[in-house]
Amino acid sequence: MGEAAVFAARLGLPVRDAGLLEQALTHSSWVHEHPAGSQAAGSQAAGSPGHNERLEFLGDAVVNLAIATALHDRHPLDDEGVLSARRAAIVSAPALARLAARIDLGSYLRLGQGEERSGGRVRPLLLASGFEAVAGAVYLDLGWDVVRDWIIGLANPEIAEDQAPSALKSPKSRLQELTQRSGHGRPVYDVVEASGPDHRRQFVVTVSVDGQVRGQGEGASRQAAETAAAARAIDDSDASGVGS
Repeated sequence: MGEAAVFAARLGLPVRDAGLLEQALTHSSWVHEHPAGSQAAGSQAAGSPGHNERLEFLGDAVVNLAIATALHDRHPLDDEGVLSARRAAIVSAPALARLAARIDLGSYLRLGQGEERSGGRVRPLLLASGFEAVAGAVYLDLGWDVVRDWIIGLANPEIAEDQAPSALKSPKSRLQELTQRSGHGRPVYDVVEASGPDHRRQFVVTVSVDGQVRGQGEGASRQAAETAAAARAIDDSDASGVGS
């Protein structure tokens, strides 16, 4: 039994096209190192690449629609703004990575050696992308009803949460509101380090308030690093002075 078939059994889904699921599990780094084998992977149209990026594109829309549908039904009193905030909290890269961890997706990904050595199996952005690719593959193979129910079932704890709207805002928005309420200046984000090749960049960003560094974060994009820095500024005990 191949890895895709084993993974399908773990998902508990009646997967019919194991090749399509195998393509969803195949990162572009693996294709770059195995160009001959990549064309045998997946049920793909002639000339279609063997990696999972096209399925990721499709799966992004599938996941968003499934989560939006569930939130619309689960929270009938929420307005559009709150529903959008709830959806954004669930479909963010870190949140999708948590869903991927629930199905142990990282263990089944086909990665190139460089990506493997750099910790790709636990990298949130890569896990989130892989999860979207799997969703795209399940949609094509089994249809909307099956993939919708699978996604909603997996994300049910997050969908059912009744957090206050303020808690659903991004860390950057929350930090800015905190500083504005207390009469401080706007948070200023600075990239202090950017390293790695173009396909695997890593950013380190600090956030300062009134010229004082309040937090530092890392991420695979500047936006992700800024978000991590803002979250650190809010959570850090030293950040209590921001709101005073």
